[in-house]
Amino acid sequence: METIEYFKLQAKNLHKDFKTQKTYFDSELERNLFEYAPKFFDIDPLITDFEINEEKFTLMNAQHIIAKLAGFIKWAQMEKASEWALELGKMLFNNMHKIRPEDWEYYIRNLENQNGVLFTDEGKFDIFKEVFADVDGHETTGWDYRLFRDLKPSTKVKKIKPRKKKKKKAVEITTLPMKGIRLKKFIEAANWKFEDLMETIEPEHPETIRKLWNPQVYINQVIIPDKLPIDRNYALSLVEAFLIHHFIDLDSMGNNPDEK
Repeated sequence: METIEYFKLQAKNLHKDFKTQKTYFDSELERNLFEYAPKFFDIDPLITDFEINEEKFTLMNAQHIIAKLAGFIKWAQMEKASEWALELGKMLFNNMHKIRPEDWEYYIRNLENQNGVLFTDEGKFDIFKEVFADVDGHETTGWDYRLFRDLKPSTKVKKIKPRKKKKKKAVEITTLPMKGIRLKKFIEAANWKFEDLMETIEPEHPETIRKLWNPQVYINQVIIPDKLPIDRNYALSLVEAFLIHHFIDLDSMGNNPDEK
């Protein structure tokens, strides 16, 4: 199989795993979440580490992630890469349990600086093979996103071994303001809780509340620099827990138009 075809297969497998998506109601968070029945990739840490939009995951998104796991910036860069660069990317992908692409990039750049040279793609391939691929004992500080990985075969029969689960690292918010998909997740959580309060509390001034409601402003009032760093899930729980007080304050402004 040509190397680029190998990566296309990995992207298709990742996309297939996402298509197993089903919705379920989380009683603790009191809202709908997604669950998966993957065969190839560990979906949950991928969603967290790559800030994946679970509602709009396409084959193109899958290709982008596979390219990143192979040490490329994006899929288009991979399509233009030399055969040696592709083979190196394949080794990076198949050895993600040993080293992250970011750590490999740091390693090879440091080696180039020490020796005052720029290695060719073939040279980088040889170094990776000699130092990491053919050497046991390396263990990444990151995550192996594969559910199974190939072992070196001792016979012609291909063997596979389940990936050892590692303790999932907590995802922290370390900088503000939040942006992109992370901010979108918080806005979704705040809006969901807001609608829940509209139904359960039955405010006196619903039109005023809707007019004044600004989820992003509210989130910025709850998640402030003094709280950083903060666990993302804990931060989400604070956004939902404190909203009732903000909700009541907005409702009270209907009695005091001058405060709007």
